[in-house]
Amino acid sequence: MKSNKVYPSSTRDAGVGSGDPIVDVLKLLRTQKVVPAPVHAASPWAVRFDPYSYVKLGVVLKGECWIDLDGCEPVLLRKGDFFLLNNPPAYTLASALGVAPYDAADLQGGEDGAEVRIGAEADEDTYVCCIDFVFEQTNTSVLFDVLPPLVLVRAGDPRGALLTNLSALTVAEMESAGVGRSLVLEHLAQLILVHMLRVHADQTERPGGWLGALVEDGVGAALRAMHADVSRRWTLDELAAISHMSRSAFAASFKTKVGTAPLTYLIEWRMSLARDALRSDTRSITELAAATGYESESAFSTAFRRVVGLSPRHFREESLQQTSTG
Repeated sequence: MKSNKVYPSSTRDAGVGSGDPIVDVLKLLRTQKVVPAPVHAASPWAVRFDPYSYVKLGVVLKGECWIDLDGCEPVLLRKGDFFLLNNPPAYTLASALGVAPYDAADLQGGEDGAEVRIGAEADEDTYVCCIDFVFEQTNTSVLFDVLPPLVLVRAGDPRGALLTNLSALTVAEMESAGVGRSLVLEHLAQLILVHMLRVHADQTERPGGWLGALVEDGVGAALRAMHADVSRRWTLDELAAISHMSRSAFAASFKTKVGTAPLTYLIEWRMSLARDALRSDTRSITELAAATGYESESAFSTAFRRVVGLSPRHFREESLQQTSTG
């Protein structure tokens, strides 16, 4: 059973991060926009999409289709199936394998008009509701590195019931012209993304990286504790105790599941939060050092330079220049 123990921080008021890893990751990604990208098609049909540098969400609302990502086995999607494409390579959606595809770029109406229509509307037998996310590039690896190219939630999966309700709201909003449509779509898309991540993390075959480890006891308890109080000066012994494991067993298990050593992971996470804070808030370097668990600005700066390659001050200056000229 997951521990609900809270680890209070003496610097909580000056802390960085929310304490919820998924919330913090989505904040770090800084969604720039979400673009509705529905596919309406009449069989036989196929459409080829270029590689995409961010995340796409989709649900089959009518009919069925194949999704064929380069380098992966084709997968048949049926009505009610949800999918998440994570930094996907080029891929094809098709009514059947072997159909010559259209190029999506030739069918879409532009950057903010990503709808695809193939065939006469009266003959339409497939409707795939898709949404394209656009993130800032700086921290995309914190999500991309722990997800496969395709995450799938099949129709009928009890964990997908809420996704079905959210998709109905999303489609209604996409087809409306109401005031605030873009904002509502962005929030609905964020909710669907969070629930897709939850389902993926909770699948029987646990995913790798921090996302899979979060839902476990043992290593997961320590991981949740680190995220809950990033400013605490954690030791390996404390983290092992939280996991109810010996120091050596904990270190080995954490590295196997998450892909890096516990304290290395903590440092890298702190630096991800620090980069975001340097780009987006006005606190001093000394305040940020305390918020990320360092006793002095010097110690923080040394760690930051080691991970990022620049001093915090230089990083902030470059970020401000990019913002002013962007």
